[in-house]
Amino acid sequence: MKPETIAALLYRATALLTSLPWPWLRRFADAIAWLWLKIDARESRVARRNLELVYPELLPTQRAELHGRILRTTARQALETLRFWTHPPAGNLACIRSRSGDALYDQALASGKGVIVIAPHFGNWELLNQWLTSRGSFAFVYAPPESAIGNAFLLRARGNAGEVTQVRAEGPAVRQLWKILKAGGSLAILPDQQPKQGDGEFAPFFGIEALTMTLVSRLAERTGATVLCAWCERTGPDLEFALHVEPVEATVADTDPRTAAIALNRTIERVARRDPAQYQWTYKRYTLRPPGSGEGNPYVTSSPA
Repeated sequence: MKPETIAALLYRATALLTSLPWPWLRRFADAIAWLWLKIDARESRVARRNLELVYPELLPTQRAELHGRILRTTARQALETLRFWTHPPAGNLACIRSRSGDALYDQALASGKGVIVIAPHFGNWELLNQWLTSRGSFAFVYAPPESAIGNAFLLRARGNAGEVTQVRAEGPAVRQLWKILKAGGSLAILPDQQPKQGDGEFAPFFGIEALTMTLVSRLAERTGATVLCAWCERTGPDLEFALHVEPVEATVADTDPRTAAIALNRTIERVARRDPAQYQWTYKRYTLRPPGSGEGNPYVTSSPA
């Protein structure tokens, strides 16, 4: 059976699951978070280790409380996303109860210079994608899953939101993205994924050197596109969100890679600190260490690398 066929079947099964009332799905998500904590699943181990690294000043009880909230919001975010993927975008967008800075995006798009939206893994970034689609066509840069079925599912799910071009975060993508921006188009990039060694620049993130992508700075510097930061922040338990769009500091497009990476990470960190529980701390952000630092993978002691 072709991956596309299996993905279509999985999508239908997902649509059936997410047809349940949201309060039921929320309780199901909370049960998943409880199970992660109970069996010390990968999500639990990675989140705990990240908190040890970035919030060393917290008391053990404070860190444990934040750890539990992170697991709950992570599980809820997963089911929110499945629901947004399988429900009409118009209804999903009604979950955005307030907006700030949205005019900045419209103005930037109307300028014809191209727009780069950096979208940290905070709140629900898939709802943000659907809002961007509602403003017109745009491109979305994503890291494809290793599974052909998983990739086909993502293309099916995100393509259902409207006119969006999904660009794989691979070598040939840069030329395609450059063309989109030079034509005055818009693209969204998740900026806090660790690139491959040699494809990024080390810069501090929560006080720890982290390999950081240089794609945003290279595109912005070479095309002159406007760079904005946007996110959909969860404001309540019942699918309630606030949309935020903000300008970023000019040095995010600096020709010096480290200067640009520092500015990018500073932007992401500012968003993440709004509500640390809504940030994706279940991701291994610090596996690769600066050459010559003598540091090892900090996650080895908590889970396999």
